[in-house]
Amino acid sequence: MKAAFFDIDGTIYRNSLLTEHFKKLIKYELLDIREYELKVKDAFKKWDERVGDYDKYLEEITTTYVDAIKGLSLQYNDFISDQVLELKGNRVYKFTRDMIKWHKEQGHKVIFISGSPDFLVSRMAKKWGADDYCGSIYHFEDGKLSGDISPMWDSKNKMIAINNFCEKYDIDLSESYAYGDTNGDYSMLSLVGNPRAINPSRELLQKIKSEENLKSRTEIFVERKDVIYKVDADVEIL
Repeated sequence: MKAAFFDIDGTIYRNSLLTEHFKKLIKYELLDIREYELKVKDAFKKWDERVGDYDKYLEEITTTYVDAIKGLSLQYNDFISDQVLELKGNRVYKFTRDMIKWHKEQGHKVIFISGSPDFLVSRMAKKWGADDYCGSIYHFEDGKLSGDISPMWDSKNKMIAINNFCEKYDIDLSESYAYGDTNGDYSMLSLVGNPRAINPSRELLQKIKSEENLKSRTEIFVERKDVIYKVDADVEIL
C-alpha cells in the first residue's frame, strides 16, 4: 500500500488551525484577550513584519494556547471547533488540495499528521476525506480540558505516528509521499521515497540541503498569489 502523509498547518491549511481556534475563543470571550496580548502579539508582529522566526512564533503561541485553554468545557470546545472549520476550513493551498484529490484517485491512503489539537485535525480530516489522521491529543477530565497533552508537533512523534500507520495499513514507505513545511515535518520527509516540501521554513530547507540523500529526493513547491512553482532543493537561500 502506498500512502501520502500530510502535515496540515502551513502545508494544507494556509495558517494554523490552533491559532484560529485561539482567536475564536477570545472572540467569544471564553479566554481573556490578555493571554494573547501579553505573550503572543509581539512574536506575531515580528513574524508578520519578517524580522522574526516563524518556528519561534508557532512555539510561543502553542505554549500560550496550552496554558490558556485548561479548564475549557467540552461543550464550548466543540462549538468553537465547529466554528473554525465552518468559517476557515476551505482556506487551503490549491497545490495540496489538488494533491489530496490526486492521491485518492490513485488509491493511496491519505493520512493527516499534525501538531494541531486532535479535535481540529479530526474535523479537517473528515472535511477533506482523509483515510486516517493523528494530532496532538488534548486530554479531558470531568468534561473539561485537563491541560495534559500528548504532543504531535515534533519530528520524533511524527516518526512514531508514521511507523504506527505503516503497521496498521502495511504501507511501503519507499513508494509513499510526505508533505510538510517546517522542521517538525523533517522525519516525515526523510522516511518516504517521495518527500515534498511546501513553502518550507528556512530551518527545514537548510536541513534538506545539508543531507545529500534527502536533497536528491525532495521536491520543493512554492505557492504564492496565483502561481505555483517548483524549485530544486539546492535553491539559493538569500
